[in-house]
Amino acid sequence: MSQDTPFDIKSVKKLSFRDILKRIGPGIILTGVVIGPGNITTSAMLGASYGYQLLWLIIPIIFMGTTFMLTSYRISMLTGRPILHAIRHYYGGFASTFVGIALFLSCLFFTLGNISGTGAGMTLMFGIDWKLGALIMLAVLLYCYFSKGVYSKVEKGILLCILGMILAFYATLFATGGPNWVEMGKGLTTWSLPKGSLTTALAYISTNAAVTAGIYGTYLGAEKKWKKEDLFNGAMFWDAIAHVVTVVLISGAIILVGAIVLNPQHIAIKAPAQLADLLVPFLGNFAKFVMGIALLGAGFSSLLGNTQRGMVLLSAGLNKDVSLECKIIRWGCFICLAFACAICFTYNGSPTELIFLANVATAIATPVAGLFVTLMIWRKDVHTGFKAPRLLQISMTISYFFVLVITASALMKLFG
Repeated sequence: MSQDTPFDIKSVKKLSFRDILKRIGPGIILTGVVIGPGNITTSAMLGASYGYQLLWLIIPIIFMGTTFMLTSYRISMLTGRPILHAIRHYYGGFASTFVGIALFLSCLFFTLGNISGTGAGMTLMFGIDWKLGALIMLAVLLYCYFSKGVYSKVEKGILLCILGMILAFYATLFATGGPNWVEMGKGLTTWSLPKGSLTTALAYISTNAAVTAGIYGTYLGAEKKWKKEDLFNGAMFWDAIAHVVTVVLISGAIILVGAIVLNPQHIAIKAPAQLADLLVPFLGNFAKFVMGIALLGAGFSSLLGNTQRGMVLLSAGLNKDVSLECKIIRWGCFICLAFACAICFTYNGSPTELIFLANVATAIATPVAGLFVTLMIWRKDVHTGFKAPRLLQISMTISYFFVLVITASALMKLFG
């Protein structure tokens, strides 16, 4: 919808609970993108290395994740343009292209970890070689990409994966006897960074509360056929909440598993598949199946959404077609997957090194894209005919500078 189209907020009615369930969807896809093997590894590392001490990171993630999504949604609906197209309109083609390439590279790095994670899940569940397992799931993935009704298949497939992950990790929590509630309370209320935790904290924040999610959500909203009314009838608000809540439910559970199982034994987790062996005392022979379901769900759902996300953002930055069923997105996804497979299948180092590179790439891409999103939410011409959302503007500015400071601090420490 064009920014100049007359629109009366008073005529918009709030949706019922049933109608909201029909209108949300992009947030669920974004959860599947965010919760990949890299997220599982990072979350497990937090719990294993620092116990409950960094559990408080969940609170700024809720605040920042919701802010990034609602800000992106509002800019998109009021300007009539998804975010990268809005950047091109207000700041020119160079800015849009630069942001699109930065976001694409970030997504491409994550694809590497997602392929190995999917293969690891197949190995745990069926005992086959991880490369063969990854190829099988990639074949299923390509079917989803090249068939009709891509958005619907992706949305339903990722929803099933998310439900599987939630069940797997909460079954694990139940089997371990649950968290220490006193220590958990301290972890949520004592905001401090233990020595040496800054880089890991940055990786956790950058994967769970990245502005990239909100930016891609504006393109998924177009696939969902959202209208300007959805900004005011509750659809977009509850879509953002659904995304943030499901992310916290899953990643928070993984931190707790690490704190309960790994931290007392002083074991450093290097790959998510290791959790299966460590959970045998609690889950017995079911440990590998529980973790296999979690890894397969995480890897496949992230592959399903993340590869498309990278190509959509790159195409948007270059001002090309961004519909999920267009040739440039479909074949671009195929090329990205083939390239990522070639690296994964020939790489002799630890998969966690690739995950680390993905986290660094995201940490750099988020401040770049976040700068333009922050600038646009403060533009008066974006809100023409509407009252400026002062609370959202302030929240976006605080969130952006928080990411900027922690990213700069971590990178300075990392590179000496």
